[in-house]
Amino acid sequence: MNDVLQISGITKAYNVGKPNAVTVLQGADLAVQPGEVVALVAPSGAGKSTLLHIAGLLDSPDTGTVSINGTDMTKLSDRKRTGVRRAEVGFIYQFHHLLPEFTALENIVLPQLANGIGQKEATDRGMDLLGRVGVEARADHRPAALSGGEQQRVAFCRALANKPSLLLADEPTGNLDPDTSERVFDALMSLVRDTGLAAVIATHNLELAARMDRMVRMNAGTLGPAKG
Repeated sequence: MNDVLQISGITKAYNVGKPNAVTVLQGADLAVQPGEVVALVAPSGAGKSTLLHIAGLLDSPDTGTVSINGTDMTKLSDRKRTGVRRAEVGFIYQFHHLLPEFTALENIVLPQLANGIGQKEATDRGMDLLGRVGVEARADHRPAALSGGEQQRVAFCRALANKPSLLLADEPTGNLDPDTSERVFDALMSLVRDTGLAAVIATHNLELAARMDRMVRMNAGTLGPAKG
């Protein structure tokens, strides 16, 4: 089985050449297969957001390679990388970042329209996704009228709107209370399992991490199996 995501020898430093230079990643390696959910465990400031940004083509490594579905992204032009990111990568953040002037459904339809999908097909997919996470009855509500858990479930649907092969999530339940976090996490895992995509989910919550297929821990800018 071919890996959806493969990052090899990734290094990244900021303020290079200056006295206050900070090295964040030092030879990080990670491979994720279709249908696999990997928990990325690391303390705050350890570089997990940087790793996710590089994996999702929002940032470039200083050295190393990032391959998505077998293609080395570091050899592509910015335009082609943008096209791959739009078509193949879905992002979820700690805060939902929904567009406040649009309804829940519209927030899911808009990225599809931008990707060339027709209105009816985009609307049908949006409603299907909302149904899978149990918020289809809130489709015509704007974000301000939704609870925190509902907002985050809509954000999950938006991330999967264009049928990506890779999902990257940065503390997706970190802004929710424990009970809501459990329900939202269950909805996320159900979506991921249904679609069979590869997922890397950064979390501080070791109980949630233990429910994923595999845990990797970031330490001193590298990645290794999480213990315990």
